[in-house]
Amino acid sequence: MRRCGLCVALDAPDLTMAEAWAGAVAPHAGLLKVGLELFAAEGGAAVRRIAAHRPVFLDVKLHDIPNTVAGAIRSLAPLGPAWITVHAAGGAAMVEAARKAAEDAGGAARPRILAVTVLTSLDAAALSATGVAGGPVQQVLRLARLAMAAGADGLVCSPREVRPIRDALGELPVLVVPGVRPAGSAADDQARTATPEQVARDGADWIVVGRPITQAGDPGAAAQAIAQALG
Repeated sequence: MRRCGLCVALDAPDLTMAEAWAGAVAPHAGLLKVGLELFAAEGGAAVRRIAAHRPVFLDVKLHDIPNTVAGAIRSLAPLGPAWITVHAAGGAAMVEAARKAAEDAGGAARPRILAVTVLTSLDAAALSATGVAGGPVQQVLRLARLAMAAGADGLVCSPREVRPIRDALGELPVLVVPGVRPAGSAADDQARTATPEQVARDGADWIVVGRPITQAGDPGAAAQAIAQALG
């Protein structure tokens, strides 16, 4: 079984709270996620200060025309994130532009590009309402193939698609998996979930866990328990 690491989502409204969480969970996490809420509130300072604890997964899910996304990557790269997300649904040209901009801006230390396939909050009915037929697995595989062919370094998918992606695309894609919930935890707004142990067995490289850790009475202990469950 490949090694699976823990990324803690610091979905906080301000940097004071996010840094408190980061300090508590950093001994047990390999990555820390700065998402839209924190980045919108604190901007680049959030990336720089959280990176003092652990490498940052900057989850801003860029989705625009290729030129605009390339410009955004060039602006974000100096902040030093390890990973930046773009939406695979933006198309091959957009993903390719993101990858090239990251290479031009960062050289060997460039941020890696993760392509988001289908959001973990969407189920088959929600996808159908947007005009996508066939269900999440079919759409995830379609977008996964497109994004990897366009130069993405890895993919973001729900726990339900880890094994299908491994079966279809093999060991190469780095798979980062949100929507992971320890047994007994509330699903919250996640529609396609699984436990950390199951996701690790299926072949994930990283699991992303937020509220079950950050809303726990002791975030550090909660992170430690999940990290230990990963083996």
